Amino acid sequence: MKVAAGRLDRVYKCYQAAYEEKALEVLRSGWYVLGKEVSTFEEEWAKYIGVKHSIGVGNGLDALCIAFRILNIGFGDEVIVCSNAFIACVIGITTNGALPIFVEPDQYDNIDAEKIEEKITARTKAILAVHLYGQACDMTRIMEIAHKHNLRVVEDCSQSHGNHWQGQCVGAIGDIGCFSLYPTKGCGAFGDAGIITTNDDKLADKVRVFRNYGSRVRYHNEVVGTNSRLDELQAALLRIKLCHMDELNEERRMIAKRYSQGIHHPQIQLPKVRPGADSTWHQYVIHVRNGRRDALMEYLDKNEIGSIIHYPIPPHLSEAYRYLGYQRGDFPIAERYADEVLSIPMYNGMTPEETDYVINKLNLF
Repeated sequence: MKVAAGRLDRVYKCYQAAYEEKALEVLRSGWYVLGKEVSTFEEEWAKYIGVKHSIGVGNGLDALCIAFRILNIGFGDEVIVCSNAFIACVIGITTNGALPIFVEPDQYDNIDAEKIEEKITARTKAILAVHLYGQACDMTRIMEIAHKHNLRVVEDCSQSHGNHWQGQCVGAIGDIGCFSLYPTKGCGAFGDAGIITTNDDKLADKVRVFRNYGSRVRYHNEVVGTNSRLDELQAALLRIKLCHMDELNEERRMIAKRYSQGIHHPQIQLPKVRPGADSTWHQYVIHVRNGRRDALMEYLDKNEIGSIIHYPIPPHLSEAYRYLGYQRGDFPIAERYADEVLSIPMYNGMTPEETDYVINKLNLF
């Protein structure tokens, strides 16, 4: 049996007729940018997340870059972020001229909230809470710290579409929520797409202006903005998928449950869900002990099982951020995780037979 690390075609086939009908409707409409499909999707996404405002943008990285820009975070400012985050999270900070201040992850693969306060200085302006792998950060503690020190909170929810902290959707807790809608995400588009959420009327207005060349009225430019607009076709197709988000998330939870109950191997540490949270299982990430991760990958490949490392190089050790001056050993937990983590197959449409095949092969390693 062959089991890919991820597949997008099965979700498409589930709703193929609806997708194709909607695509033709948009193509025949003659309106392709910032029309009724975008505005309607923004309203529907806001309702789903539980916020006042959602603003579609070009992609998840744009969402992060715009978020820090409209919060006036730039040169000389510091933003706290987890040391094992995807590099896009750090790019969103540094593109605006600010400095990332790394905090080690906890046992749930997300920022250790109890280590944040010791990194706060007079230059700290914000905390970036990255809900990695579909696991929620401890947002209660993060918001307590933010309020105590008068800091902004940006949530990166790119891998956590529709999961909750204490019953509240992530992306509705901080000042701003940033979502990638890349095809592999929970509510994935058929190309690049992103969305920003907020309950702040003024911030929402600034995002709408900034994403459209800094203009709310054509050719009347209020600020030096950018061109980052969710297009009509992607918005229309995202509306189809959003209608099925709860059932898609529940399907992934059932796959994760099957994994968690079935995998038993002394060298494999299974993922945990933080008390007070649920998970949408964007990835099912195991930790492989005793330096055996690469051997396991090779073994899985021989058995035609796909796997991916999310992520092999922590941002502080990447060539891109060499100028920050960090060395190996500066963030040992993130570095150890980079050597241990492995994402095993997880996708909507995965059959019980495929799941059991992966479980059996892992147990036999």
